[in-house]
Amino acid sequence: MSDTTLPTLPSPHDGERRVWLMAATAAGGVAAVATAVPFVSTFAPSERAKALGAAVTVDIGDIPPGGMKTVEWRGKPVWILRRTPAMLEGLSKHDADLADPRSAKDDLPEALRNPGRSVKPEVFVAIGICTHLGCAPNEVPAGSANPSVGADWPGGFFCPCHGSTFDLAGRVFKNKPAPTNLEIPPHRYLSDTQLLIGEADAA
Repeated sequence: MSDTTLPTLPSPHDGERRVWLMAATAAGGVAAVATAVPFVSTFAPSERAKALGAAVTVDIGDIPPGGMKTVEWRGKPVWILRRTPAMLEGLSKHDADLADPRSAKDDLPEALRNPGRSVKPEVFVAIGICTHLGCAPNEVPAGSANPSVGADWPGGFFCPCHGSTFDLAGRVFKNKPAPTNLEIPPHRYLSDTQLLIGEADAA
């Protein structure tokens, strides 16, 4: 007796199975794409995020001598102080009291490597956040009766949180909690009265 295997006849349901399998595969692919598109889109910055990172143009023509304007850039307060000749003269008289008078620890471009830490001597631009724990210092003028800054205070900024003090160039005084001078944001002048914060001059 011969051992003959009979061929299997195709089932009448094979065609239906194939159609359902292809339909299920297609539906799964559509679902995967639908899930991936919003997920991938979360990696793109939102319009608000783009706006927060954008450079800010500031009119500085209305800042009087000795006056200060505060603007927001990247969610941070930026001070723009118009220093008087007396303020500028005082910057060279207390180097011995400063932790880093030459800004050696600061990553500053060459244009800012001067006692005033500024492109234009009379205009000082700095981020108004203490480098200790991120508190907001206050401007305290020379001759202030504030007991926290001392009788010979030359004028500058005082952080009420932990007592750090900075001069009118944002340089931190010795023996204070703040480890470094105030940060200087990238900036450049569009004109004598227009300042762009967020972009520096090309090197």
